[in-house]
Amino acid sequence: KMRQRFRSKTKKQKKIFLTMFCGINRGEHYKDHFENGTYVCSECSHPLFKSMSKFEHSSPWPAFSETVSSDSVTKKQDGPPTTLKVRCAKCDNGLGHEFIGDGPNGGSRF
Repeated sequence: KMRQRFRSKTKKQKKIFLTMFCGINRGEHYKDHFENGTYVCSECSHPLFKSMSKFEHSSPWPAFSETVSSDSVTKKQDGPPTTLKVRCAKCDNGLGHEFIGDGPNGGSRF
């Protein structure tokens, strides 16, 4: 399913997707972006994270402490008990992981 969506993108869209979500060439656009607003799914524009929940972290990707609402994403166990695979609740786009205990004050990091 994800491969089909990727194949249907233009060459420019594929490059942006890979840069944003895979950290190719350290080109992640939103890691150091802290302007007020809402981060949305790149596939369907579903609201995922508020800028107020964004924090600095050593990972190469943006880090958030919570989602916009409890039903913004779906979560599935992925490896250790403290790691959950996270997807957009509206279109099932893969968003990465939630790391329980790796966020501010021992909370979550998305």
